[in-house]
Amino acid sequence: MTAFLVSGIAGTVPGVVGEPYRDGSGNEYLPMFVQPVLVYAADAAGLRRAYERAMSRDVTPAVYTRELFETGHDAANRAAVADVPAEALDLVGIAFRADRKTVDKVVDRLRFHG
Repeated sequence: MTAFLVSGIAGTVPGVVGEPYRDGSGNEYLPMFVQPVLVYAADAAGLRRAYERAMSRDVTPAVYTRELFETGHDAANRAAVADVPAEALDLVGIAFRADRKTVDKVVDRLRFHG
């Protein structure tokens, strides 16, 4: 789920992914994020609160709902989200990118995933 969520950031935010890596033998490796990815844990209420805080600050999140565990492909994923109004989304994860001050406000009271 985390990998799916951060793919939304990697695929839409210019400059967030760096250059490919190369080792001393000339082998090339895939590029990665240029900044750390912070992962927080939350219960359903904490996740909903973070989602609402992100949305109220015009921060567009990637969302993963419980229904996406049952779908088999991308079109079915989008359809599963489209069928549910925002206030009824059964969120199990979100990902977003924002300036640090905004991130701190969105994740307030959440703890790092351990």
